[in-house]
Amino acid sequence: MGSSGFSSSSTAEEVTQGIDGSGLTAIVTGTTHGIGTETARVLVLRGVHVIMAARDVIAAKTIKEVILEEIPTAKVDAMELDLSSMASVRKFASEFISFGLPLNILINNAGISAFPFTLSKDNIELLFATNHLGHFFLTNLLLDTMKKTASESKKEGRIINVSSDGHQYTYPEGILFDKINDESSYQKWRAYGQSKLANILHANELARLLKEDGIDITANSLHPGAIITNIYKPELSGPVPTDLMNMLGDYLLKSIPQGAATTCYVALHPQVKGISGEYFSDSNLAKASSLATDTDLAKKLWDFSMKIIDYNAHDS
Repeated sequence: MGSSGFSSSSTAEEVTQGIDGSGLTAIVTGTTHGIGTETARVLVLRGVHVIMAARDVIAAKTIKEVILEEIPTAKVDAMELDLSSMASVRKFASEFISFGLPLNILINNAGISAFPFTLSKDNIELLFATNHLGHFFLTNLLLDTMKKTASESKKEGRIINVSSDGHQYTYPEGILFDKINDESSYQKWRAYGQSKLANILHANELARLLKEDGIDITANSLHPGAIITNIYKPELSGPVPTDLMNMLGDYLLKSIPQGAATTCYVALHPQVKGISGEYFSDSNLAKASSLATDTDLAKKLWDFSMKIIDYNAHDS
């Protein structure tokens, strides 16, 4: 057990026990399975108005109905968001902003795992486009709403990037800026690691900029733990790996309620107030890799991401 009083076996309900989230509004991406669903459910349970942002909006609406059955007083909505498409991100953000709702918490949770080289609709390598760039763009588009909410409500805003300890297995250079779309350099697990490293670097640079401007919004990243969810399905087809993982599961893997704990802790717990630009694991502060704490790399990634977004805006 760490200094927070929680550990790898703590669940999302346990780490938020007694916390009143009523009056808060949160967007959670990737809510149709696994830890995203549980994160949304537990935030709703604590009184938060949750907007579930999902590529499969029909599945999200089904989950919304399940949550409402369990928690009849729930404030929960489902909206369509495909993070691999900048047009979809832009549409989602403008629709959300048009509702005039506050935004206290943004949880960039959605992710896809390693699979063969593919380009997104915007011609960007799919893992980088979905796991990093879509969330980077979404955060930028919603930041003014979050700033307004923090200022008017006098409540700290929180941005949470769900990364992974897999960030350590990126390419040796960290981010392949000049070869982001180079199929010959592509290695699927390193590409996954690269996208998860980008999640941490994004949160760190955002935290620095917000702090510099004296804005009451924090930005942190986290490792949810090893959980077998749909994200790994392409890599776990066939009886041998699946059976092996199931056999080892009790020793290595977290349950989904345990996997959602760190996200819910960083989103709601008063212990995290004022903490920004940090990495969490098992609902405690943790250490990320040396590449993840490289401030120059974080700035370079920020500029690189902005350039892609600007290029896409002029191109569309």
